[in-house]
Amino acid sequence: IPYVHELRRFDARILTLELKSQEYLTQEKKRLIVDSFVMWQISDVSKFFTATGGLTNNAQRLLAPRVNEGLRNKFGERKVHEVVSGEREQLMVELTQEINRHTLTQFGIKMLDIRVKKIDLPPTVSESVYNRMRAEREREAREHRSKGKELAEGIRADADRQVRIVQAEAYRKAEVIRGEGDAESAEIYSNVYNQERDFYAFYRSMIA
Repeated sequence: IPYVHELRRFDARILTLELKSQEYLTQEKKRLIVDSFVMWQISDVSKFFTATGGLTNNAQRLLAPRVNEGLRNKFGERKVHEVVSGEREQLMVELTQEINRHTLTQFGIKMLDIRVKKIDLPPTVSESVYNRMRAEREREAREHRSKGKELAEGIRADADRQVRIVQAEAYRKAEVIRGEGDAESAEIYSNVYNQERDFYAFYRSMIA
Protein backbone atom coordinates (compact mmCIF):
# COMPACT_ATOMS: atom_id res chain seq x y z
CA ILE A 1 0.00 0.00 0.00
CA PRO A 2 1.57 3.34 -1.00
CA TYR A 3 2.74 5.50 1.92
CA VAL A 4 2.04 2.57 4.28
CA HIS A 5 4.42 -0.15 3.12
CA GLU A 6 8.07 0.64 2.60
CA LEU A 7 10.16 -1.25 0.02
CA ARG A 8 13.57 -2.34 1.32
CA ARG A 9 16.28 -3.77 -0.88
CA PHE A 10 18.92 -6.24 0.37
CA ASP A 11 22.19 -7.04 -1.34
CA ALA A 12 22.24 -10.73 -2.26
CA ARG A 13 25.84 -10.64 -3.47
CA ILE A 14 28.83 -11.98 -1.55
CA LEU A 15 30.10 -9.27 0.79
CA THR A 16 33.56 -8.86 2.30
CA LEU A 17 34.46 -7.70 5.80
CA GLU A 18 38.04 -6.54 6.31
CA LEU A 19 38.99 -7.06 9.96
CA LYS A 20 41.46 -4.85 11.82
CA SER A 21 44.82 -6.32 12.71
CA GLN A 22 44.57 -8.22 15.97
CA GLU A 23 47.16 -9.70 18.30
CA TYR A 24 46.70 -13.35 19.30
CA LEU A 25 48.65 -15.70 21.55
CA THR A 26 49.64 -19.18 20.37
CA GLN A 27 49.87 -22.31 22.48
CA GLU A 28 53.50 -21.44 23.34
CA LYS A 29 52.35 -17.97 24.48
CA LYS A 30 53.95 -16.30 21.49
CA ARG A 31 52.28 -13.18 20.15
CA LEU A 32 51.25 -12.90 16.51
CA ILE A 33 49.67 -9.97 14.66
CA VAL A 34 47.03 -11.29 12.26
CA ASP A 35 45.27 -9.61 9.34
CA SER A 36 42.13 -11.41 8.19
CA PHE A 37 38.92 -10.95 6.20
CA VAL A 38 35.48 -12.57 6.05
CA MET A 39 33.25 -13.37 3.08
CA TRP A 40 29.56 -13.51 3.96
CA GLN A 41 26.10 -13.36 2.39
CA ILE A 42 22.54 -12.65 3.50
CA SER A 43 20.71 -15.97 3.73
CA ASP A 44 17.48 -15.19 5.64
CA VAL A 45 16.26 -11.66 4.98
CA SER A 46 13.74 -11.54 7.84
CA LYS A 47 16.29 -12.65 10.45
CA PHE A 48 18.87 -10.31 8.98
CA PHE A 49 16.47 -7.36 9.12
CA THR A 50 15.43 -8.18 12.69
CA ALA A 51 19.03 -8.51 13.92
CA THR A 52 20.64 -5.62 12.05
CA GLY A 53 17.84 -3.32 10.98
CA GLY A 54 18.82 -4.13 7.42
CA LEU A 55 22.13 -2.28 7.70
CA THR A 56 25.33 -3.89 6.45
CA ASN A 57 27.46 -1.90 8.90
CA ASN A 58 25.48 -3.30 11.82
CA ALA A 59 25.97 -6.81 10.46
CA GLN A 60 29.70 -6.28 10.25
CA ARG A 61 29.81 -4.96 13.82
CA LEU A 62 28.08 -8.17 14.92
CA LEU A 63 30.38 -10.44 12.92
CA ALA A 64 33.75 -8.87 13.75
CA PRO A 65 33.89 -9.75 17.50
CA ARG A 66 32.73 -13.32 16.87
CA VAL A 67 35.38 -13.88 14.21
CA ASN A 68 38.08 -12.30 16.41
CA GLU A 69 37.09 -14.47 19.35
CA GLY A 70 37.08 -17.58 17.14
CA LEU A 71 40.53 -16.78 15.74
CA ARG A 72 41.87 -16.12 19.24
CA ASN A 73 40.62 -19.52 20.43
CA LYS A 74 41.96 -21.38 17.38
CA PHE A 75 45.37 -19.71 17.59
CA GLY A 76 45.54 -20.45 21.32
CA GLU A 77 45.11 -24.17 20.63
CA ARG A 78 47.98 -24.36 18.15
CA LYS A 79 51.69 -23.69 17.88
CA VAL A 80 53.26 -21.07 15.63
CA HIS A 81 54.29 -23.41 12.81
CA GLU A 82 50.82 -24.97 12.80
CA VAL A 83 48.94 -21.70 12.34
CA VAL A 84 51.48 -20.39 9.83
CA SER A 85 51.61 -23.41 7.54
CA GLY A 86 50.80 -26.81 9.00
CA GLU A 87 47.11 -26.53 10.00
CA ARG A 88 46.21 -23.10 8.67
CA GLU A 89 43.73 -24.36 6.06
CA GLN A 90 42.06 -26.71 8.51
CA LEU A 91 41.83 -23.92 11.10
CA MET A 92 40.01 -21.63 8.66
CA VAL A 93 37.55 -24.34 7.60
CA GLU A 94 36.71 -25.29 11.18
CA LEU A 95 36.25 -21.68 12.27
CA THR A 96 34.02 -20.87 9.27
CA GLN A 97 31.77 -23.81 10.00
CA GLU A 98 31.51 -23.04 13.73
CA ILE A 99 30.65 -19.37 13.29
CA ASN A 100 28.31 -20.11 10.39
CA ARG A 101 26.09 -22.25 12.66
CA HIS A 102 25.51 -19.29 14.96
CA THR A 103 25.18 -16.52 12.39
CA LEU A 104 22.65 -18.47 10.32
CA THR A 105 20.28 -19.00 13.24
CA GLN A 106 20.79 -15.62 14.94
CA PHE A 107 21.36 -13.15 12.11
CA GLY A 108 20.31 -14.90 8.88
CA ILE A 109 23.92 -14.52 7.66
CA LYS A 110 25.79 -17.28 5.87
CA MET A 111 29.53 -17.33 6.51
CA LEU A 112 31.20 -18.39 3.27
CA ASP A 113 34.85 -18.11 4.19
CA ILE A 114 37.28 -16.73 6.76
CA ARG A 115 40.82 -16.11 5.53
CA VAL A 116 44.07 -14.95 7.11
CA LYS A 117 45.90 -12.52 4.82
CA LYS A 118 49.06 -11.99 6.81
CA ILE A 119 50.70 -13.14 10.04
CA ASP A 120 53.44 -10.98 11.53
CA LEU A 121 55.46 -10.91 14.70
CA PRO A 122 55.22 -7.82 16.93
CA PRO A 123 57.92 -5.22 16.09
CA THR A 124 59.95 -5.89 19.25
CA VAL A 125 59.88 -9.64 18.70
CA SER A 126 60.60 -9.22 14.97
CA GLU A 127 63.74 -7.24 15.73
CA SER A 128 65.07 -9.91 18.09
CA VAL A 129 64.21 -12.65 15.58
CA TYR A 130 65.94 -10.76 12.76
CA ASN A 131 68.98 -10.18 14.97
CA ARG A 132 69.12 -13.89 15.79
CA MET A 133 68.77 -14.77 12.12
CA ARG A 134 71.48 -12.25 11.21
CA ALA A 135 73.82 -13.68 13.85
CA GLU A 136 73.16 -17.19 12.57
CA ARG A 137 73.89 -16.17 8.98
CA GLU A 138 77.07 -14.38 10.04
CA ARG A 139 78.18 -17.51 11.91
CA GLU A 140 77.53 -19.62 8.80
CA ALA A 141 79.44 -17.08 6.69
CA ARG A 142 82.42 -17.29 9.06
CA GLU A 143 82.35 -21.08 8.85
CA HIS A 144 82.28 -20.96 5.05
CA ARG A 145 85.14 -18.45 4.97
CA SER A 146 87.16 -20.59 7.39
CA LYS A 147 86.59 -23.71 5.31
CA GLY A 148 87.44 -21.80 2.15
CA LYS A 149 90.64 -20.45 3.69
CA GLU A 150 91.60 -23.93 4.85
CA LEU A 151 90.92 -25.34 1.40
CA ALA A 152 92.89 -22.51 -0.23
CA GLU A 153 95.86 -23.17 2.06
CA GLY A 154 95.75 -26.85 1.13
CA ILE A 155 95.64 -26.05 -2.60
CA ARG A 156 98.46 -23.51 -2.24
CA ALA A 157 100.64 -25.97 -0.27
CA ASP A 158 100.02 -28.69 -2.86
CA ALA A 159 100.89 -26.28 -5.67
CA ASP A 160 104.12 -25.25 -3.90
CA ARG A 161 105.02 -28.93 -3.41
CA GLN A 162 104.40 -29.66 -7.07
CA VAL A 163 106.53 -26.63 -8.06
CA ARG A 164 109.40 -27.94 -5.94
CA ILE A 165 109.03 -31.41 -7.46
CA VAL A 166 109.00 -30.00 -11.01
CA GLN A 167 112.02 -27.80 -10.29
CA ALA A 168 113.94 -30.70 -8.72
CA GLU A 169 113.13 -32.96 -11.65
CA ALA A 170 114.17 -30.26 -14.12
CA TYR A 171 117.45 -29.69 -12.21
CA ARG A 172 118.15 -33.45 -12.20
CA LYS A 173 117.53 -33.70 -15.96
CA ALA A 174 119.67 -30.59 -16.55
CA GLU A 175 122.53 -32.09 -14.55
CA VAL A 176 122.24 -35.36 -16.47
CA ILE A 177 122.27 -33.51 -19.80
CA ARG A 178 125.20 -31.33 -18.66
CA GLY A 179 127.11 -34.43 -17.54
CA GLU A 180 126.42 -36.18 -20.84
CA GLY A 181 127.56 -33.02 -22.69
CA ASP A 182 130.77 -32.83 -20.67
CA ALA A 183 131.43 -36.50 -21.30
CA GLU A 184 130.80 -36.10 -25.01
CA SER A 185 133.01 -33.00 -25.11
CA ALA A 186 135.80 -34.86 -23.31
CA GLU A 187 135.45 -37.75 -25.71
CA ILE A 188 135.73 -35.40 -28.72
CA TYR A 189 138.83 -33.75 -27.22
CA SER A 190 140.31 -37.16 -26.57
CA ASN A 191 139.63 -38.39 -30.10
CA VAL A 192 141.09 -35.28 -31.65
CA TYR A 193 144.14 -35.44 -29.39
CA ASN A 194 144.79 -39.06 -30.30
CA GLN A 195 144.53 -38.28 -34.06
CA GLU A 196 146.99 -35.34 -34.12
CA ARG A 197 148.86 -35.19 -30.86
CA ASP A 198 151.64 -32.91 -32.10
CA PHE A 199 149.27 -30.42 -33.73
CA TYR A 200 146.99 -30.49 -30.68
CA ALA A 201 149.93 -29.82 -28.37
CA PHE A 202 151.06 -26.94 -30.66
CA TYR A 203 147.45 -25.55 -30.68
CA ARG A 204 147.15 -25.70 -26.92
CA SER A 205 150.58 -24.01 -26.50
CA MET A 206 149.47 -21.19 -28.83
CA ILE A 207 146.30 -20.67 -26.79
CA ALA A 208 148.35 -20.66 -23.60
